[in-house]
Amino acid sequence: MLAKRIIPCLDVRDGRVVKGVNFEGIREVGDPVECAAEYNKQGADEIVFYDITASHEGRGVMLDVVRETAKRVFVPLTVGGGIKTVDDIRDTLRAGADKVSVNSQAVKNPQLIKDGADIFGSQCICVGIDAKKTPAGNWTVYINGGRIDMGIDLLDWVKEIERLGAGEICLNSIDTDGVKGGFDLPMLKAVVDAVSIPVIASGGAGKLGDFAEAFQKTDCSAALAASLFHFKELTVQQVKDDCRAKGIIVR
Repeated sequence: MLAKRIIPCLDVRDGRVVKGVNFEGIREVGDPVECAAEYNKQGADEIVFYDITASHEGRGVMLDVVRETAKRVFVPLTVGGGIKTVDDIRDTLRAGADKVSVNSQAVKNPQLIKDGADIFGSQCICVGIDAKKTPAGNWTVYINGGRIDMGIDLLDWVKEIERLGAGEICLNSIDTDGVKGGFDLPMLKAVVDAVSIPVIASGGAGKLGDFAEAFQKTDCSAALAASLFHFKELTVQQVKDDCRAKGIIVR
């Protein structure tokens, strides 16, 4: 069995790390390079940067932040937000990212997933998804930071992502994002069971046991959190210790 990964996520807006609830009520947390360096010290398995307003504002990637972070962080760095073209992927990887995360643009232009995987390798392409439950009981895919419902069925989309060659999916539940009530386990399990590529759980971690629960109740490969780590309620090491105590293999 592959070891499970614990991943801090840094949402960046205007060059600062921020955090909100259900994509609203944004609070500033700090400098992205300093935050990433701290998580590197804590034993994070990876670090994810999302420029949360790049797609909405039509901007490119924050390459200066990526370059500075890559000099100080020695775990894989995934960068998302504002990646629209193969050239954007190339520039982001050259700046020091190990992977890119495409979300809104992948929905608008699925060929970007295939082209990115063909040119740079599947291991470099993570597709981020923001999804929400519908009154009918299924889930649909949203873009532009949870602002626009595309009416695409989540399970159809994850199967297409895998077919196009992505190496990983980062699944964020809009319903649980920032609420701290735990990961969206029904959604997570449905997606993990639908594909064979790794799935990262995102959105909703609120207490120590939420990480182990996600690993125990679904076969997700990693769990990602922001608020819990940013506001120093938990460290990465505490999460790993709790998982190990429950018999879960972590790095």
